[in-house]
Amino acid sequence: MTTTAAGERILDAATRLFREHGITATGVDSIVELAGTTKRTLYQRFGSKDRLVACYLQARAHRWQSELLAALAPATPEERLDIVYDHTIRWAGETPRGCTFVNAWAEVGATDQQATGVIQEEKKWMLTLFTLMANGNQCTGRLLHLLHEGAQVTASIERDAIAFTAACSASHQLLARQS
Repeated sequence: MTTTAAGERILDAATRLFREHGITATGVDSIVELAGTTKRTLYQRFGSKDRLVACYLQARAHRWQSELLAALAPATPEERLDIVYDHTIRWAGETPRGCTFVNAWAEVGATDQQATGVIQEEKKWMLTLFTLMANGNQCTGRLLHLLHEGAQVTASIERDAIAFTAACSASHQLLARQS
């Protein structure tokens, strides 16, 4: 999404506040105050808070996917799972509230069609990635995805950093059995 400097400040402010406090706990007033703009500017650039939430999620997905694909590009098939989990651990460390998309779903669920679509597309993207790692085996890809998602939720709720290590190990075992 291309926007003006004011739109970028609004998106940056929303990103910071959504990550720190959550989507529903963050009001438009807080966003425009942090961004140094007005509500009118926010609505001119984004139309609604719902659209701003969707743009926030799109930007987050784009950044995650771009960084992950860049890291995976030179990797061997054996290294790819470790890279995914290493990136996940790093990203989880940036946000004490856990996975942006899991949190967004918990907050807005199916009530916000724009955000819902972005969340579902990100999860589909990850499922596709894991299926490719499983040499196209959809069943194994789904299991790898479930292990990753489960680790995300467990690490967030229980503050259990070992969840990622355990899920990565189980994923390697699953792929080894497939071979």
